[in-house]
Amino acid sequence: MKKYTKIIALLTVMVFVLSAALTGCGGSKTSENTSSQGQTEQKKEPVELVVWSHLTDPEIAKVQEIANKWAEQTGNKVKVLADQSDFQAFSTAAQSGKGPDIMFGLPHDNLGTFQKAGLLAEVPDGVINKDDYVPMSISAVSYDGKMYAVPISMETYALFYNTEKVPTPPATLDDLIKLGKEVGFQYDVNNFYFSFAFISAYGGYVFKDTGGGLDPNDIGLNNDGAKKGLELIKDFVTKYKFMPADINGDMAKGNFQSGKTGLYISGPWDVDGFKKANVPFKVAPLPQVDGKPMPSFAGVQAAFVSANSKHQQEAWDLMKYLAENTGLPLFETGNRIPALKSLLDNPEVKNNEILNAFAEQATHAIPMPNIPQMAAVWTPAGNALQLITSGKVPVDKAADDMVNQIKQGIATQQ
Repeated sequence: MKKYTKIIALLTVMVFVLSAALTGCGGSKTSENTSSQGQTEQKKEPVELVVWSHLTDPEIAKVQEIANKWAEQTGNKVKVLADQSDFQAFSTAAQSGKGPDIMFGLPHDNLGTFQKAGLLAEVPDGVINKDDYVPMSISAVSYDGKMYAVPISMETYALFYNTEKVPTPPATLDDLIKLGKEVGFQYDVNNFYFSFAFISAYGGYVFKDTGGGLDPNDIGLNNDGAKKGLELIKDFVTKYKFMPADINGDMAKGNFQSGKTGLYISGPWDVDGFKKANVPFKVAPLPQVDGKPMPSFAGVQAAFVSANSKHQQEAWDLMKYLAENTGLPLFETGNRIPALKSLLDNPEVKNNEILNAFAEQATHAIPMPNIPQMAAVWTPAGNALQLITSGKVPVDKAADDMVNQIKQGIATQQ
């Protein structure tokens, strides 16, 4: 009996030891599997992002340099390529899987067309802080109350003045007219982009801003304020004889560069040319009208992530990095006015007297409408200006005809 008892006891111990050993092995294996799975989830395969850009070649090279730093930190790859394709080319490429992950440096007024076609990914929370940007630039990249792009830089036009002819720039419209009679004043008067400032100064507008978007059914280019501004534009040509009715941008620029005129309206793209030509000039915000700043049209260079990108997370991570790090380099390389408030206060920007004047004007500017209906505005508006400045059609009729033509153009889009 004792013999059997000892055998049973021995077997019990062996079973216990074996069970413990198996449990230990099983636990170890489970732990190893869990650890291995965690490492797999944390470690992602590197991706290659493609960025298309409408910026200049020197600017694109700078963006590539900055993108390379992000790539080094994340283990991914980035190609930044020059692109001048139109909407249709981008749409075709995007839908066929051959488009970019990011478009960087596209004028914001294209966004409505891209958004309507479903090509834009909405900007996720955390990519940027809206309060860090000039409010106008956020409006420019928003559509139906949602952000579909990130502001990169902004541009507008202002008043160039020859410092040998004009020691102090005109502060008011009356001053501008008075000085214009003495030293000459010209600009591309039949270009709606530039002449819009004199229309908006009295209350004219393209599409009514409802606070939640633009209403294409409410066009303000033939209201009383718009007509008053158009009368002023007519006076520049027919009454004050500042410029001929057939003037264009090159003529106006050439006359200022040669010293024939002392006042000229244009944008930062003319700065380098005037410097190289040794023109003695400075830039000031547009003169005030009735004690208020004159609102110019503004353009915002925007960046968006393609809705068709297969690497949304990485693309937005790169976008955040570029938004935080390209502002000053693009200011230095391409005279781009930063959209970030902090960079506008940067000493390098603040101490640049010429570009700082454009930045000041930009704070009073109105972003060009970014809805698709804006495409129906440019041709009727330009034609109306030509008819008005040539004296062929009275302002009232030209303004009313312009709005009717815009409405017809919008109707054909639908």
